[in-house]
Amino acid sequence: MTQRNELVVEPPSGRPANACVLILHGLGADGHDFEPLVPQLDLPDDADVRFIMPHAPQLAVTVNNGMTMPAWYDILSMDLGRQVDTAQLDQSVERIQALIQAQIDQGIDSRRIVVAGFSQGGAVAYQAALTFAQPLGGLLAMSTYLANTQALADSTSNRALPVEVHHGTADPVVPESLGRDSIRALEARGYEITYRSYEMGHALCPEQLGDISRFLQARLR
Repeated sequence: MTQRNELVVEPPSGRPANACVLILHGLGADGHDFEPLVPQLDLPDDADVRFIMPHAPQLAVTVNNGMTMPAWYDILSMDLGRQVDTAQLDQSVERIQALIQAQIDQGIDSRRIVVAGFSQGGAVAYQAALTFAQPLGGLLAMSTYLANTQALADSTSNRALPVEVHHGTADPVVPESLGRDSIRALEARGYEITYRSYEMGHALCPEQLGDISRFLQARLR
């Protein structure tokens, strides 16, 4: 385990990784937010998966009275339109895609790389995965939304990407309706989405952990 601009958890087997999962945290958190998740996934002993949990940069966030905090992009409005700083969003997307490319350069097949994200990190994960130039293994979007549908207009390499979306039915931060609107926008563009909802707020729940584990094992088998 090493500390850089991202937290990296190597396979417990000590063998070289042959797959990779990138997990992007939400607003105000950091890569450590999902560190406890890794052992709870109870992946098989022979699953030599590297987990990368990047830390977002420190940005002033308009909807939080300009307070500086870890953020992938500035949020200008919290209404259902979710007005965001698309230039900052694009910068975060480019950074995540560079991390994906670095894993490919190290010998991991692009189809054995899964991108996951929670809340604001999920918005980055959506765009980073769906606009990546090579086919990936999967996308897991949790309690999140599409922040810039226009960015997907010319993307084709991951049109058949397995996408699973999770959302809480009582989410007060990112309403479930916003998550469902994003799904409809993706389905209109030809993407096939698996949707799971849970009786929870803006969080993860034990039932969901089992579904995350099953999704990763199916994608990285």
